[in-house]
Amino acid sequence: MNNIVEIYTDGAASGNPGPGGYGVVMKYKGQRKEISQGFRLTTNNRMELMSVIVALNALKKEGLHVVVYSDSKYVVDAINLGWLNNWVKIGFKAKANVDLWKLMLAVLRKHYVKFVWVKGHASNVENNRCDELAVAASRSSNLLIDEGYEASQKNEKQR
Repeated sequence: MNNIVEIYTDGAASGNPGPGGYGVVMKYKGQRKEISQGFRLTTNNRMELMSVIVALNALKKEGLHVVVYSDSKYVVDAINLGWLNNWVKIGFKAKANVDLWKLMLAVLRKHYVKFVWVKGHASNVENNRCDELAVAASRSSNLLIDEGYEASQKNEKQR
C-alpha cells in the first residue's frame, strides 16, 4: 500500500441548495494534506463531486494509483456501477451536475482510481475529518461562487 494515494472526501450543503463546502484528506507515504473550500450557493451532491475532482487535480504526477473513500453513494455508485459511462452514451440527457461529471471524467483519465464507499458520520476518522472541513468551509466568510450551479439555476428560471 506504499505507492497508493489515499483520498478521503466529503461534501456538505446547508439547505441543499444553500451554502456548501467540501473537505478532503489526502495521504501518501506518511504525508498528509487537507483541502477545503466553501461556496455561497450549491448542493450536497455538487460538493461531493467537487471534493473528488479537487483532490485528484491536486496530485502532481499522472498515472498514480489512487483509492478514493467517499460516503456519497451518488459518486461511488456512478463510477462503480457504470452509471457515468451510460450517462456519457446518452449525452447526459436529463442529468444533473453535467459540468462536474465532465470534469470528473477528465481527471479520472489521468490516474488509476478505485472508489470505496464508507458509511458517513460513523467510525471512519478521516471521513469524519472531511465532514468537519466541509461544514466549516460552508460557514466561512470566504465563500466562492459555484458558477456551474448558479448558471444552471438561471437557465431553469428562463425556461
